[in-house]
Order: sequence, then C-alpha cells, then structure tokens
Amino acid sequence: MQARKKYVLLGLCAFCWLLLFYCGGGVQLRLLHLLTRHQGDVLRHWPNWTDGAFLPRYAHLGELQTDAGLAESPRQRRLAWSTIYKDSRCRMETCFDFSRCQRRGRDGFRVYVYPSEKSDRVSQSYRKILASISESRYYTPDPREACLFVLGIDTLDRDQLSGQFVPNMDERIRSYPLWNDGRNHLIFNLYSGTWPNYTEDLGFNTGQAILAKASLNTEHFRPGFDVSIPLFSKDHPQKGGERGWLLRNTTPPRRKYLLMFKGKRYLTGIGSDTRNALHHIHNGKDIVSLTTCRHGKDWEKHKDSRCDRDNLEYERFDYQELLHNSTFCLVPRGRRLGSFRFLESLQAACVPVLLSNGWELPFSDVIQWNQAVIEGDERLLLQVPSTVRAVPNERVLALRQRTQVLWDAYFSSVDKIVLTTLEIIKDRIFSHVSRNRFMWNSLPGGLLVLPEYSTHLAHFPFYYLGLGNTRVIESKSLEKPPPSRSKWPPMPVPLVVTDGRRKTTSRFLPHVAIETEAVLSLDEDTVLLTSEVNFAFLVWRSFPDRIVGYPPRSHFWDPVKHAWSYTSKWTNEYSIVLTGAAFYHRYYNYLFSHHLPVSLRTLVDRTSNCEDILMNFMVSAVTHLPPVKVAQRKQHKELPAPQVMKSVSWASPEHFSQRQECINTFSTWFGYMPLVHSQLRLDPVLFRDQVSVLRKKYKDLERA
Repeated sequence: MQARKKYVLLGLCAFCWLLLFYCGGGVQLRLLHLLTRHQGDVLRHWPNWTDGAFLPRYAHLGELQTDAGLAESPRQRRLAWSTIYKDSRCRMETCFDFSRCQRRGRDGFRVYVYPSEKSDRVSQSYRKILASISESRYYTPDPREACLFVLGIDTLDRDQLSGQFVPNMDERIRSYPLWNDGRNHLIFNLYSGTWPNYTEDLGFNTGQAILAKASLNTEHFRPGFDVSIPLFSKDHPQKGGERGWLLRNTTPPRRKYLLMFKGKRYLTGIGSDTRNALHHIHNGKDIVSLTTCRHGKDWEKHKDSRCDRDNLEYERFDYQELLHNSTFCLVPRGRRLGSFRFLESLQAACVPVLLSNGWELPFSDVIQWNQAVIEGDERLLLQVPSTVRAVPNERVLALRQRTQVLWDAYFSSVDKIVLTTLEIIKDRIFSHVSRNRFMWNSLPGGLLVLPEYSTHLAHFPFYYLGLGNTRVIESKSLEKPPPSRSKWPPMPVPLVVTDGRRKTTSRFLPHVAIETEAVLSLDEDTVLLTSEVNFAFLVWRSFPDRIVGYPPRSHFWDPVKHAWSYTSKWTNEYSIVLTGAAFYHRYYNYLFSHHLPVSLRTLVDRTSNCEDILMNFMVSAVTHLPPVKVAQRKQHKELPAPQVMKSVSWASPEHFSQRQECINTFSTWFGYMPLVHSQLRLDPVLFRDQVSVLRKKYKDLERA
C-alpha cells in the first residue's frame, strides 16, 4: 500500500515538473517533437520541391528560437488596435448623422474645410488635398450647410520623428465646437506610427471620424466606413496628371523583363524581412530584383556582407528603363503596407505583383482589383516567378489595359484621389442613387458617371460602346419646326439656338424639355442645308459619345512660349469642333452643368467666351477620343453691314487671347486632350459635288 502511494506521489511530482517545464518556454516546439518523434520516418514535407537543395533557407533554426526581432503575437496586435480606435466597430448607420446630408435633398452633400491657423505647418501634399476639396462642386464655406467636415490641421504624417508631425492633436481637435467626437468628420492620413514598429496609431483619438488612410490593414479596416487611399508622393500632380504609358495594344504583350523591382532594403525593423529576401529571385536576365542598403544617415553601421555587392548591382540598372520594359512589377511592403511603387506600376502598365499581406487595397469598396493586379504572399516569394510565367498572354494584355483604366480614372492626380474618396462616401449616404460596380470599373469611371442623372446604364452615351456593340440611338421628331427655321423639315432632335442675351454657359443647361438623346446646338448666324444636318445626324448615331459637327479648331503646344496656343487655321489636324453647329448627347449638358467645377464655368461667363472649348475638353476627358468633323457645303452666311463690326470683334486679338487663356487653364485642369489627324466624315453627295468643282477648277487652270 505504501509502495503504491509512493509511486502515485512520484507520478504527480513528475507531472508537475513536466507541466512547469513546458509552461516555462519552448512549449510548441517540444510538444510537437514529442508527439511526432515516432512518426518522423513516415511524415513527408509538402510541397515536395525537386530542387529543394538549391533553395537556401531564409533563417536558421537557432535564429528562429531567439527573441531577437520577434514580432508581436496576433493577440497582442488585436489588443493594441482596440486601444487605438475608441469606436472601432463604427458603421455609417451607427457613427454618422445622415440628417445633416438630407436637408437639401440630392444637393445635401456639402463639405466644409476648417480654416488653418497662420502658425500651422501644412505639408505640400495636404495643401493639395484641401485645395482639391475647396475647388470641387461639393465645397461650402458655411459649416451650417455641411454634411462632411475636413480638418484644417495637417494629419497626413503622424510619424513623431517627422518634421511634418503636428503635436497636441487631441487638445486642438476638441477645441472645435463641431467636432462632436468626430461624427461626420473625414481624416486624411498617409503615414502612421513611428520606428521601429510603425503601428496604426495616429497619436490622437479619432473618435467616430471616417479615416481616409493609406496602408490600411484589413484587420482593423472598417468596411463601409473607412476609405483606403493610395500612398502618393509630394510631387504627385494636383490636377490633370500624366497619361498612362500604354498607348496601344502592343504585341507581343510581354516585354524585355518578366519581373522587376528596384528599391530600398531595410536592414533592421519592421518590413525588413520581405525585402531582405528579394535577392533570391534575381537572375539578372528576365528577373531583376535589386535592393540597396545605401539610404538613411547611419546605414553603414548596420551594413551586412551583402550590402556592397547589392549596391553595385543596384547601380547597373536604370529604374525608368526597367519600368518601361517590364511585364510585371513587384510591389513589396515597405515600412508600412503601402508603397510608392504601386502607383508607379499602374501608370507604367507594368502589372503590379503585390507582396504585402493584410493590405486593404485603395478604394477596395468599389474597385475590382483582381482585374488589374496579382496578389502574392510574402511567405511564398519563391513561387512568384513561376506564377507570373504561367500567366497567358491574353491575361497579360487584359491586366495591363485595366491598369490604365484605373490609373486614369482614379489615381493620376490628387484631385481624382480626393474626389473618389468623396464620391464613395456620397454613395454610402445616398445609396438609392449610388453607382454600381460596373460603373466604377468600366470606362469612363465612377467620377464621370453621375447617378443623379440616371441609374440606368443605357441612358449614358458610352455604355454600349464600352460593350463593343453598335447602337442605334432613338430620337423623337419635333411636331413643328422652330419658327426661326420654318424652311426646315421636322428635325429628329431638339434645337438649342443661342441668342447671346443669357449667360454663356446657359446654352448647355440640361433643360427638362429636352427628351431626346441627340441635341443639335446652333449659333444664330449658322446656315446649314437639311442634307448636311441629316448626314451629320447619321454620323452621330455611329458616334453617340462624341461631338459631331462642322467648324474645326485646333490647339497646339508652343515650345517658344512654353504654353498652349489656339488657332482657327484650317490644317490637316484638329482637336476641337465648335458647338456653334454640332450634335452631342444630352448627358453632356448635365455633366457640363453639374460636374464641372464652378471656377471653370465662371471663367467662361466672365469672358463670354470658350464654352465650346470647355465642352470639347470635357467630352474628350470622358471618352479619351477626339470629336468628329463632317463636311459642309456652306460655312457661314455673309453678315449684313451692321454686323461687320461684330465679326471683327469676334476675330480680334483679344478674342484669341481669351481663348488661349482658356486653352491653358483647361489643359492644366484636364491634363490632355486628343489632337488627331482630321477624322472627317464626307457625305457621298457632297463629296461628289466637291470633286466636280475641283475638277472644273483644274481644267480651267489647264486652259489658262
């Protein structure tokens, strides 16, 4: 009996000792070894790499068992994140006051920007954001009309080691009488946290405010409330923006380099693991993966045995040349999840291959990123080369084309990034007239498809053309011809005839009386034959998304003046068709009156000029296509004597000076406009008549 008690006691002691041993450290590793030591002969590693002997380890087992550089556990991260945001479970229904936005119906979405104090340090990037809001159609200087509020304090850089860091944010924000714990406020941020961990902490309590933030982590991104924005540099243009680099469907679709990356290598701290491993896939031929240690003030203190060799290889290749000649571009995480490489790859039509686990991609609520990027796993870097090699050529072309659509629609300027953020929030507020996924992910993009005009895709001029189908536009006929044009037969479109007694922009008001999709705009001194009008209408039915008209004009870049210039000379190139005699879709009236910023329409009304140029720029910004000119027999009727002075004034230097000013202003705003060789549509009858006249003149010259 005593022996039995002795064995039980020894067993309990041994169990307690083992329990203490396993709780003291190394539990998982020792327990796994204990449970599998008898099965070691039958276990097989997956996947079974045939070239496993050639794949070096990233770290030795001894390094993994040490505490040096050990990251926080998922539980510790969740606990840290829960303290960052007081209202981490915010949704629009719980943390947003919809009543502030519904006071004025559909026009209730107004944004107020708090005035900045003179002593405030405001970065160049934040100035661009505030300017984009202030110049948008949603801005209001009256906080009583506002639905959304934006801080005047710079919140973009919340790195305490940065020179742009603004201290005492909690105290300053609480002093705002309309703060209301952040309700209906929008906070922009590009950089959060400080070395070495770069956490998501902004250094102040955001309360119930919406975050428009770069490098958002999916684990604390609040879907349907926050907005993920891209990381952009201080040199990113505010307006216009550069075009994407894919100008045509290049064949073959694959470029000189299959995969490339060139950037910094972090020797210490968060983000170093992924970039330290990139040299494993570099072969110097079709895969170029280059990193350098040469950055920062004290990089030489931390340099390792690879730094000198990597730095030499890094200098061998030019980054711009790699961008232009690579099919896929690696976009690994940096210190934070986002990277400048993301936007650079989109613009270059180099398909981004993302290596940033947990990154909530920009504007993920509305953009289908699987059509434009390839998402990889940081832990499976060595599989990336074989993955991209397996992508078929058709898929490569589709991905590259999609990068251009998204770049131009949402990312080419700060204006587009800010307006996309506002439009996403607006769609959440007015969900009954919001854009669907098709509108956001097809040309011309969500910014140019206004759901207030219609929620039916068929009502927009570019919908069927985007599907690749030719559509016949149905237009009603007027029961009676206009009194001033009684000699004309009933027209298949309504007429907009200007008389010069109203605001210049009034000619493009979206009148309720206009029920047809086609609109014919005419100046009061324009004379056209019915055959010319009918032919132009037939041409417009083939191009319902463009302006189709008669008098052409052109603008060109003057290298001497370093500015855009305007000309009315007849050449083989043109970029503008005057709306004094032109067909266009009625949606452009709505877009002209409700989408364009007030400043541009004010310029037109102030000068009583340039409304036709502005309409051409706007339509080209939507379609990325030039207008279509059709032939006409007569140009303009001869003016009677009292109107001769008016004609001289119209062609005066002041008139052209105003139009050149407009050209420069609109080019800055929209970025570019197609300038093409004459896209002329000739009526066969008119063409035959014109050829007969030319032949007769030629014979007369021969006789002479």
